[in-house]
Amino acid sequence: MNYLDKHVINKQEKTMKEGNTEEDIESLIDGMAYIPGHFHLDLNLNHEPSGPGELRRRDTQLKVDSLGAELEAEVGYLQYGVRNLLGLLAFHLDQLEQAEETFMSICKEDPGNLNAWANLGYVYDRLQRELDAGECVEKLSQLMGLEAGQAGQAESRLSAARCLAEQAYAHPYDIELDREEDRRERLTASLTLYNRALDYGGELAIKLAADDVFILNQLAKVFYLLGKHEMSTGICNMALNVLPDPELNWQAYCTRAKINVMAYVRDLERAKQGQGGLPDRHSLTEAKADLEKVLSVRPCLRTHLEMGQVYYYMGVDALQESLLVDEGALNRALVSLSQALQCDPGDSLPDLHLLRGRCLLLKGEEQNAADCFKRALDLERPGSRDTMALRCLLEALLGLFTQSGSDPGPSLTQLEVWVRRAQERYPEDAVQAELRSLCRAHTGEVTELSRALISRGRLELVRRLLKTVQPNQPARKRPLAKSMSI
Repeated sequence: MNYLDKHVINKQEKTMKEGNTEEDIESLIDGMAYIPGHFHLDLNLNHEPSGPGELRRRDTQLKVDSLGAELEAEVGYLQYGVRNLLGLLAFHLDQLEQAEETFMSICKEDPGNLNAWANLGYVYDRLQRELDAGECVEKLSQLMGLEAGQAGQAESRLSAARCLAEQAYAHPYDIELDREEDRRERLTASLTLYNRALDYGGELAIKLAADDVFILNQLAKVFYLLGKHEMSTGICNMALNVLPDPELNWQAYCTRAKINVMAYVRDLERAKQGQGGLPDRHSLTEAKADLEKVLSVRPCLRTHLEMGQVYYYMGVDALQESLLVDEGALNRALVSLSQALQCDPGDSLPDLHLLRGRCLLLKGEEQNAADCFKRALDLERPGSRDTMALRCLLEALLGLFTQSGSDPGPSLTQLEVWVRRAQERYPEDAVQAELRSLCRAHTGEVTELSRALISRGRLELVRRLLKTVQPNQPARKRPLAKSMSI
């Protein structure tokens, strides 16, 4: 039961007739058209972790960092939506004092904020401060017009609209949204709440957003997440026409750069599959220009990582990523990634280590590259089907074996150990699919590897490799390359 329900029900029970208590309680709950606060929302944040706790803390901290940057750009009423969400994240990082301080500060600055009062009451309830929690419920009842029967009045409806809009804002910032369908589900929930907010607010809440940079940037982000990249770019351009200063409007530059990088990666994958021509490298040039503007005023983990990705693609062949065409660009990619690693929590991002390893592999540093891929594999969420780290690691370790000469022992051991580690991290069919792809792409090297293993009586890996080349094994479609953006 939601804490708010509990306190309201306790209050109502004092005035209910004994014979009708159960029926009246059900009517009370059914009669609440909306519930203020963030802790009852159907977010992964509010449920038990689906994976290791340290991964959840990493993802939550990344959301805190991102929202902290968003907050600096907003000083109007929309800031309270950001701050309520920051309080929720602080609570789930076990920073209860920070959460209490955040919600209390909103209540002081914006006394009519329903979510802040509900959230503060939840924190008090968790701290077993029943009197303080009860006072928050009393305040909510007054603000919602429940006691005086004023819930339908204009002021109460506008408060409800703001409450629902703030809850809608929170959904896309949920954690553990690894699957595309999960992200779309959150966006759908967010849009539903925004529509409900408009129903409550009516003409009181509808404003033209053509000159509101914050709203334009939020719209651009939503359309980006929905895959409507052209529309998102157009809205970014509108926001930059209103406010071109990167120090005040860095979000628009970031979103536009991210779209350009994603467009390049998408076209690259299509070209590899014979479905289109070479990707337009002008997209990389435009992304680099936007990211340079952001880095001049706000160097951060996300921007360093995205710049590293841009330089990586500038440094490799436009069709065959295994061919180095600009070593200077690749070196600049490594510099950007090193700067990203110095930002907290950069070292815990698998995409960062994966991209760094790919750069090192191109420079002929197979062992250093392999160490990066190992780190990336270890950081993947258990059960993940994104096997890019395993794919790169297998190719790097196979390269080390071919260079090992008369002493292949260490490279053989690494291969055996990390195939077993991969079985603990990924589904079995995903591991088999990557081994099968390795055999098909490097038949000669894998044959020599098998001979070396057999000559030493190390047959476990050989059996796995032989199993992959048996006939009638369906090929698993590899996922397309992804943008390394966070």
